[in-house]
Amino acid sequence: MSASGVSAPWWPDDEADLLVVGYGPVGQVLANLMAERGRRVIVVERHAKPYTMPRAVAFDGEAARILAAAGVADHLASVGEPSGDYMWRNGEGEDLLYIGAAEEHGRNGWPESTSMYQPGLEDALIARGKQLPQLTVLRGYEAVELTESDDGVGLTVEATNGIRRRLRGRWIVGCDGANSFVRQRIGGGTRDLNFHHEWLICDLVLHDRREFRPNNLQICDPRRPRTQVSAGPGHRRWEFMLLPGERKQDMDTRETAWRLLSLCGITPDDGVMERHAVYTFQASTAQQWRRGRLLIAGDAAHLMPPFAGQGMSSGFRDAANLVWKLDLEMTGLADESLLDSYPTERRAHVQHAINMSVNLGKVICQTDPKAAADRDEVMIAARERKLARPQQSPFQPLTKGLLLRDDRGRRLPGSGDQVPQPVVSHGVVRGLFDEVVGRGFVLVSRDDPETFLSADQRAFLRGLGARTVRLLPAGTPAGSAPQGAVVDAEGTFGAYLDGIGARTVLVRPDTYVFGAAGTAEEAGRLVEALREQLTARTAVPAAAG
Repeated sequence: MSASGVSAPWWPDDEADLLVVGYGPVGQVLANLMAERGRRVIVVERHAKPYTMPRAVAFDGEAARILAAAGVADHLASVGEPSGDYMWRNGEGEDLLYIGAAEEHGRNGWPESTSMYQPGLEDALIARGKQLPQLTVLRGYEAVELTESDDGVGLTVEATNGIRRRLRGRWIVGCDGANSFVRQRIGGGTRDLNFHHEWLICDLVLHDRREFRPNNLQICDPRRPRTQVSAGPGHRRWEFMLLPGERKQDMDTRETAWRLLSLCGITPDDGVMERHAVYTFQASTAQQWRRGRLLIAGDAAHLMPPFAGQGMSSGFRDAANLVWKLDLEMTGLADESLLDSYPTERRAHVQHAINMSVNLGKVICQTDPKAAADRDEVMIAARERKLARPQQSPFQPLTKGLLLRDDRGRRLPGSGDQVPQPVVSHGVVRGLFDEVVGRGFVLVSRDDPETFLSADQRAFLRGLGARTVRLLPAGTPAGSAPQGAVVDAEGTFGAYLDGIGARTVLVRPDTYVFGAAGTAEEAGRLVEALREQLTARTAVPAAAG
């Protein structure tokens, strides 16, 4: 029945390997990555047109690496720019904390932080999706009914005109935001981390490309905590925290927005107000990320304040972690239980990012004058004495899931690291590792893999679509690199291997290290360990995700 109670006409059933509900940035990345693997993907999006206003304003280096895998590397420079430096000041203008500009070519080969214009990024992801024949996007359809069977799911979707379509998929992933339809079907609810603050967001398109120093500024003023940050080329965002007693309906007006911006020296002469909106910054996680063939990712699985800039990046990590596991299950190279490792691995990463964001927020959102003064005193003293603790990094190794372990179940050196992406060369080709070598499982060794892999092990790796690569030291003439070898042009990969005492690493498709080996014999066992873990059934039930 349609919403009006009248029987609705039906389209013929549509079938796919993967159904995706929600076509924001995380759904776009997930759909592109799966379709690039040759999987039939159908996406359902209730909005008839893409949302044209910015929401997130930054992504990190790992997210950039994932976006490159999703086919939009050539667009990142036009929609983004290195974020630059970040300063915290108190209400009197005293410096509390200074974080210098992050490397423009960091661990992942991309800027450690990129400020971006989200509508431009989404345009690029959507355009890439239209180039993929395996991907179908149904806009203007809302998911209304979900059924499950042992080998798949059925999804009923309804258009605004009442027409319904039945979709079938082997798996379904909800990338449908905080009020996720799929999460509600999974059940288990969410865990609220008791952080709620309302902020007025003002996005401006500036008339000129002036330089802001610092480029990103946090004013920790108990009279009005506020922020100004780059939001991509030609765009800038100001944020103002609502104070106790202020009402959303009074603050979310153009007049209020310009009044507060004037306190920062910004007037209508400086730019066009693209939008203003009051958002509730909050922190929560879903209790269950998977039930059977139902999964969630992005904001459907977790929400966090923006202070660490990790919300969208965490969603991209979800997608990167999920796609290769789904693909292996669909290919028959891994048991369905491999998908249990998705919530196990991602929950720990996300919790770290949320804790970072909440801890920063507790410092920033302080409105008690006495508590703020105490905070300022401690932070100024630490800065002057150079005792400020290094900022926590959002990059964390995996500690659980599909990793090489010792006989006592402990993670071995290197296992779970996010492997760096250096510049490498082969012949006349020079570029980032992923682009030169290719993506997927990769065995990288200082030794020739042909000398230590058995015929059976090579066949297993070929079945996974894995690449075996010999790493030659920096300074090796590029033209002398044999087939299957690359030159570590800047010595970055070799330095990483030295740091973990390894000659070989086996890297998962999401660029995390399954395990490392110090000898050729250990490298062979590394491949066997991966085979065992991919085929063995885990004792963790799917419902526990």
